[in-house]
Amino acid sequence: MLKQLYEQSGSFIHKGVKLWPLDREKKWGFIPQVKAGQYVNQGSILGIVLETPLFEHRIPVPPQIEGNLNYIHGGGKYAIDEPIAEIQTASGPREVMMLQRWPVRLARPYLRRLIPNELLITGQRVIDTFFPLVKGGTAGIPGGFGTGKTITQHQLSKWCDADIIIYIGCGERGNEMTGVLTDFPKLMDLKRGRPLMERTIMIANTSDMPLAARETSIYTGITIAEYYRDMGYDVALMADSISRWAEALREISGRLEEMPAEEGFPAYLASRLAKFYERAGRVKALCGKSGSVSTICAVSPPGGDFSEPVTQHTKRFVRCFWGLNKGLASARYFPAIHYMESYSEYLDLVQGWWQREVDPEWKILRDEAMQILQQDYKLQRIVKLIGEDALPDHQRLVLEGAKLLKNAFLQQNAFDEIDMFAVPKKQFLMLKIILRFYDRAKEIIKFHIPLNSIRELNVLNKINRMKEKISNESLAQFDLLLRQIDNEMNELEKESRAVL
Repeated sequence: MLKQLYEQSGSFIHKGVKLWPLDREKKWGFIPQVKAGQYVNQGSILGIVLETPLFEHRIPVPPQIEGNLNYIHGGGKYAIDEPIAEIQTASGPREVMMLQRWPVRLARPYLRRLIPNELLITGQRVIDTFFPLVKGGTAGIPGGFGTGKTITQHQLSKWCDADIIIYIGCGERGNEMTGVLTDFPKLMDLKRGRPLMERTIMIANTSDMPLAARETSIYTGITIAEYYRDMGYDVALMADSISRWAEALREISGRLEEMPAEEGFPAYLASRLAKFYERAGRVKALCGKSGSVSTICAVSPPGGDFSEPVTQHTKRFVRCFWGLNKGLASARYFPAIHYMESYSEYLDLVQGWWQREVDPEWKILRDEAMQILQQDYKLQRIVKLIGEDALPDHQRLVLEGAKLLKNAFLQQNAFDEIDMFAVPKKQFLMLKIILRFYDRAKEIIKFHIPLNSIRELNVLNKINRMKEKISNESLAQFDLLLRQIDNEMNELEKESRAVL
């Protein structure tokens, strides 16, 4: 379609140019899953189309249609607007095509909502371990210019374990969407060994496109996500950014001469945001399978001011908030998700998953690490006034432990072949290593062993480099590292006691 648009309009899409989003002439191989004479409910899977080697497109009975199948075509190739089946409904026979239509502002129906309690694995340690998101959850990524909102969403698109990725470029610069369109076909889905583009859908609405289209693009994306959810898939929707959608809403509202609210946004901004976010969730679909839609929306507050209306309303409606920090980004620290400006309300929901799939001690270690980071945040204010050397060793150890957590765990290199993705088991073992070192150091400091002696231990360098040295397939090396920590700490303790 992009090539056809270019042939008709050149580099820019001119007014009046129109093409079908889907090719009406292309034939697709249809494989029926039911037989004529069967009774089918709304949402029942009539057949499948192998759309890409990574993806099986399941053709459902459209909502609000049910009855006996008068006929269904056998295996063969059909265009998307050709009838493939006919259903005898209460109001008469209805033909069903592979193409389906649905109003984007209306949520698609489902049987019932399910409790979202399965971790959406992203491979990013600061997210999975500290501020986790569930399949069917909602997350906001607010941050000023240059803090890494788009790059964070790209990382999640590459690595999260959703079946389908929907990426909405809403009001963003054209070069960002161009980068996505050129890079994603080259990227490989390492889990499946196929190009990432084969499970990705992109909705491009750049800043030079009409306002009405920008306002509609968000609803288009969430409706497509619900369509694939209804097939029993887990879908992750990335919207970049929800602020540009709100700005389009403000401009349309102004032209309609509606009464403005705070900062010129319409009074119904909060209700529109709420309706959008509530369409996320994990459900039992009409076909009987469970599926989910997870929404991860970037927010672009002017000047990085989190008190502006879009960020504040987003904070009200999402349950996962990954606040990006300008200071961290300027220091080339990525992901720039600040541990004191972020939170996740899904901790209790994913605790069972971590205990079952990884280790029962996950929540204990995570809480201990957060406590160290919070203590460090308070101590940093004192350090700025009097310097670190004025603190007693037990407080300096808190600073050292937090430094290990920030540099050896939270910071992650998206360009390192080993560090760019960490499985949950590796994340847990890395956290266990750091806290074992911290706890042992905390014990031996009581014997008046100076902190400088602890800093000179050989194992400390290995801890700092473990994220890029130990791969997801070599987790047994963490056991060796644990033993080295204990051995070097025991040796240091013996030497200290001998001196005393």
